[in-house]
Amino acid sequence: MASAAMMQLLTDSDWGELDVLIVDLPPGTGDVQLTMLQRHKPAGAVIVSTPQDLALIDATRAIDLFTQSGIPVVGIVENMAGYVCPHCGEMSDPFGSGGAEAAAKELGIPFLGRIPLDIKIRMASDAGNPPALDEGPISDAYAAIARQVSAWIDAPKAAPA
Repeated sequence: MASAAMMQLLTDSDWGELDVLIVDLPPGTGDVQLTMLQRHKPAGAVIVSTPQDLALIDATRAIDLFTQSGIPVVGIVENMAGYVCPHCGEMSDPFGSGGAEAAAKELGIPFLGRIPLDIKIRMASDAGNPPALDEGPISDAYAAIARQVSAWIDAPKAAPA
């Protein structure tokens, strides 16, 4: 059902004139990803993972799937990276730290940045206000990632062999 809904969204929607369409897929290598690869070959993939080992295993499988399908991996983003306690200000890493960056280095893929675990992101998103549009460290993290993805989109690509 998720694959059918995604295909309907991609094919039946009037997107108007687009330069770029970013599609947020569920994690892993399931039916949604396979359907996307079979029917709409994306220009590139950004892999998002939390820092813990289990999530990175799924992310690595997704990287392998996209790479084997001839889809360039733009880079890896570490999500839920660090949490600042609103009461004491202490930083903690409930999901670990640096796992996605280490995986990117090991795989030779660009590390695009970290998005913190922050209640402000959830609250802004639930209210329909993209946190990337605010000002401060959270929006700065999104902007840094967006600049790198934009630079990749704008960079000349090698012709297929």
